[in-house]
Amino acid sequence: MPVPGSFAVDGRDGRVGVVVGLTVGHEEAFVQLRPPGGGVLWVCPRHALRAAPPSAVLAARVRELNWQSRMP
Repeated sequence: MPVPGSFAVDGRDGRVGVVVGLTVGHEEAFVQLRPPGGGVLWVCPRHALRAAPPSAVLAARVRELNWQSRMP
């Protein structure tokens, strides 16, 4: 299980997200992710989650910083 606040890749579609938490379903565990910089949460089955490569983490952090710089 990745640590909340870390970056992970949803192996189903390749989206990079920030780990928010864990949800336990009826038969399977899901990881809650949010897009870098904010947005709508989505869930990914834990078995489909991959560690984000350094290049994806760097790009996600840049997106977050850009998003934060536009906030009042």
